[in-house]
Amino acid sequence: MTETALPQPSPEQAVLFARVRRMMLMAGLTTAVAIAAVLIAIGYRLFRAEGSAASSDVTAVLPKGARIVSTGVAQDQLVVTLDIGGMTEIYTFDARTKKPTGSLKFVNEP
Repeated sequence: MTETALPQPSPEQAVLFARVRRMMLMAGLTTAVAIAAVLIAIGYRLFRAEGSAASSDVTAVLPKGARIVSTGVAQDQLVVTLDIGGMTEIYTFDARTKKPTGSLKFVNEP
């Protein structure tokens, strides 16, 4: 078999080939940086997901004679309104950890 002889490129063609190689290198590096950024963002979201932990069961003990009037959620807080012998109390809990964060008591003036 005979091999095809490739002629040497002219100086203008050599400059054009070098420019095309440089542009392809820049495009390849840009693509690699973009793919790395996407993978880093996905990894960050997977490892920083705070709310995806397994839920835990918590039992809260109410004062004697207490009755739950209402419950609600405000931002990251769970709000429970209790009626305790004619007195109204509001308890707040952290929605993620389910730990008490505060209470507010209402009483009637004598």
